[in-house]
Amino acid sequence: MKRIKCILTIALVMIMSFNASQFAFAQNDTVNEETIDFKFTSKAAILMDAGSGKVLYENNAHKRLPPASITKIMSMILFMEAIDSGKIKTTDMVTASEHASDMGGSQIYLAPGEEMTVDDLMKAVAIASGNDATVALAEYIAGTEEMFVKMMNKKAKELGLKNTHFTNCTGLPEKDHYTSVFDVAVMSRELITKHPGVLRWTKIYLDSLRGGKFGLANTNKLVRFYKGADGLKTGSTDEAGFCLSATALRNGMRLIAVVFGAPDSKHRFNEASKLLDYGFANYKSYKVADKGQVIEEIKVEKGLIDKVNAIASNNSNILIRKGEDESIKKKIILPQKIIAPIRRGEKIGEIVVYKNGIEISRLPLVSDRSVKKAGVIDYYMRILGDWI
Repeated sequence: MKRIKCILTIALVMIMSFNASQFAFAQNDTVNEETIDFKFTSKAAILMDAGSGKVLYENNAHKRLPPASITKIMSMILFMEAIDSGKIKTTDMVTASEHASDMGGSQIYLAPGEEMTVDDLMKAVAIASGNDATVALAEYIAGTEEMFVKMMNKKAKELGLKNTHFTNCTGLPEKDHYTSVFDVAVMSRELITKHPGVLRWTKIYLDSLRGGKFGLANTNKLVRFYKGADGLKTGSTDEAGFCLSATALRNGMRLIAVVFGAPDSKHRFNEASKLLDYGFANYKSYKVADKGQVIEEIKVEKGLIDKVNAIASNNSNILIRKGEDESIKKKIILPQKIIAPIRRGEKIGEIVVYKNGIEISRLPLVSDRSVKKAGVIDYYMRILGDWI
């Protein structure tokens, strides 16, 4: 009897272990096709595909660490939301407060009462990591830095960031101010995919302010020396070490590499470059369709017009390993006809993408125009037109 109980116990443990491992794999959106050991000096690192959000490499990805000025990625998300929504304009003049001008660390030495455009302040944040410029913009949008920080933490929750909490908008060392490389990769993806206009500032290597009197040099040296690099943000303090969120675009594929806690600036750039090199050497972006691309013409019945185009609702790319093109198949699902009325942007079909026969993605296809339902008079006019 004891022997039977022992066998049953072992079997139960094995089943539970199997189920647990299966669940953990299902929850992990990391490409684990091989074990990679870069032997980095940084405390944490991650490589993410910006298009799909898939993680291609990670080390201590969810460990809470001080981010230094990498914090400004979240600040820039909120700056860009305000710009893109029309709440503020790049031509707006911002007046620096006493609080903003008192910021230490990296700065552009704003004087209390000094005025500068949103455009110039964005340059100062993105290129030179100006703490005073960051606070000036934060106060312009939210009224106070404290209110802006509440907005930052609210946005972190909206993005599902579980290991992030901010106490200021600059990244200057404070208790309970932390994030993780995974969370920073998610923030970076949010910034550059939802607000790509930010790249016009982050890709600049050299510029100036105050009519050329104050020079700016990008703290992210990869924008000059790494092919395709156009962002994103550096950070360093004694507590955080040397940190970087880097992004580069090649052949339609954008990657994000984040390193935290490197021992010096040279190591952070080298290690981020290695991550990007690995990604570009082994993966590619497979284009399913471009936003607005016409896929097929569809017949319309009982409408004022008799045809619409089925177009791709969004840009759609999937991440594949190089050499896997033959394993990808697309199936277009559309009806032979649709009946009016139809709204512009209404879903009328989809593209289903398969890899080795397994479904991996769906892209909605929508109508490129609205079609009103035809009335009796419309039918008579159409018949009359055919006679004439």
